[in-house]
Amino acid sequence: MDQRQPLTDETLNAAADAFERLRPRLFGIAYRVLGSVSEAEDVVQEVWLRWQGADRGTVLDHGAFLARITTRLAINVAQSARVRRESYVGPWLPEPVDTSADPQLGAERGEALELAVLLVLQRLNPVERAAYVLREAFGYAYDEIAGILELSQANARQIVSRARRRLAAERREPVDTAQHRRLLEAFVAAARDGDVAALEAVLSADVVAHADGNGMRGVARLEVAGPGRVAKVTAFAHKFFPGAEYRLAEANGQPCLLLLADGAAVALVSVTAGPDGIDGLYWVLAPEKLRAYERSARGRTDRT
Repeated sequence: MDQRQPLTDETLNAAADAFERLRPRLFGIAYRVLGSVSEAEDVVQEVWLRWQGADRGTVLDHGAFLARITTRLAINVAQSARVRRESYVGPWLPEPVDTSADPQLGAERGEALELAVLLVLQRLNPVERAAYVLREAFGYAYDEIAGILELSQANARQIVSRARRRLAAERREPVDTAQHRRLLEAFVAAARDGDVAALEAVLSADVVAHADGNGMRGVARLEVAGPGRVAKVTAFAHKFFPGAEYRLAEANGQPCLLLLADGAAVALVSVTAGPDGIDGLYWVLAPEKLRAYERSARGRTDRT
């Protein structure tokens, strides 16, 4: 006999209340695993549908139950997304998300949230990515991670350790927040004026620029390296977006440059910086990714 709770208004409201309390965490898990606002929203919506149909009376820990479904669904989406991204035109970058309302995006700490870190995470396989995110961003214990990912506890530890080493090898030691902001503000002023010399002055010798336009005309389809070339490409934005408004905004827990034309975002630039200046530029130009950022800035759509 089916012992599930009948779907009365009262039980559905209780289920919705429990889900809403956990929604930021569920979105935060899915977003970090997928690097996509729209895909994470779809995962959370699917989790909600499954939650409505679940035998909630037998669920002892709602948070653990929903985190497990979210993680497993995100892994499945990540595995299929890898095939789609192989046909992407030019560099693929994660979709930026506005974190001004939730600087840690539902996590206990803001780990695995910066665009540059999310990009490195995408080079891990989906299970490694999920294990790292659960441990480093959300503080799950290894036995909880093992249960969510259907692994042994020893294997979960090994996977997280391997992911840490991979990220440590590919990430540079960042400058402090104040210095990061000073460099970004100098970069914004130079970019707004199209001042190549001033741009070169804030770039490191081994700076690399990535531009995600998914085939947009005029957008570089390969990474651009070196301060001279990067400064010239950046200064060209002055002509590529004539009359655009240059504004400091926030994305993925860091200040960024947002270019607006007629009130709509046309580009978002995130930077990484080291002791010798800005060493990474991440230009998000693909319209669908900018719309996802604007949607997150207004507050993620409540699909329940």
